[in-house]
Amino acid sequence: MNETIKRYINKAFIYFLNFMHSPLVKSSADDPYHVNFHKFIDLSKQVPSPSILEIGSRNVTGSTNRHLFSHCEDYVGFDVLSGEGVDIVGDAHKLSDILPLEHFDFVYSISVFEHLFFPWKAVLEINKIMKLGGYVFLSTHPVWPIHEMPWDFWRFPHNGFHALFNRYTGFEIVSLNEGLPCKTYSLVKDAPTREICFHPMNLGVSLIARKTGDYRSDLLKWDIDVSDVIDTVYPSNQST
Repeated sequence: MNETIKRYINKAFIYFLNFMHSPLVKSSADDPYHVNFHKFIDLSKQVPSPSILEIGSRNVTGSTNRHLFSHCEDYVGFDVLSGEGVDIVGDAHKLSDILPLEHFDFVYSISVFEHLFFPWKAVLEINKIMKLGGYVFLSTHPVWPIHEMPWDFWRFPHNGFHALFNRYTGFEIVSLNEGLPCKTYSLVKDAPTREICFHPMNLGVSLIARKTGDYRSDLLKWDIDVSDVIDTVYPSNQST
């Protein structure tokens, strides 16, 4: 079968699936994935003149979130590349080298952690620049197509976040939800994959965690630099 026919069949299959699923598609306004971000915004409004850091603030999708935090006295947009919405350019693995320690009441990051080569290192860096009792919001993907290559490294089912946010890293998880349900279909004959479409899967996972103390620096240390391991750079001409 030539490639043109394969593309036609794939496209027809997608249209068929979209038609069959249309009765099941619902609004995502109240989806658990989004609920945590609304909670995070509400938490930020309970602190007088809060300081907030957005990691991955560059406008690559046509919309930004800064306007949702107009009540914040100190808002810093941080990104690995310069662009609209970016106040400081830097590497999330090195936050404490660039930003003041124990400064931010709130830190949030949307669809960034899958692009961090050492996400556990970023969690330790977030701890360093947050105030005690401050809150961090994070959202990323348990399932998502490959994107932003070559800097697309991870997928995160919700249980994985207990390895990143715990008493040793200086956090307690306040809320953790998966959402944005989807279906996955196998296109190979391997028997274990044939019924994968019947299993629930989600495109998004979001977390709120509170800083309860400094991380255990006597136990947790990661001095390896990203550039020591890979020689690529984050792409500047793609969207997240």
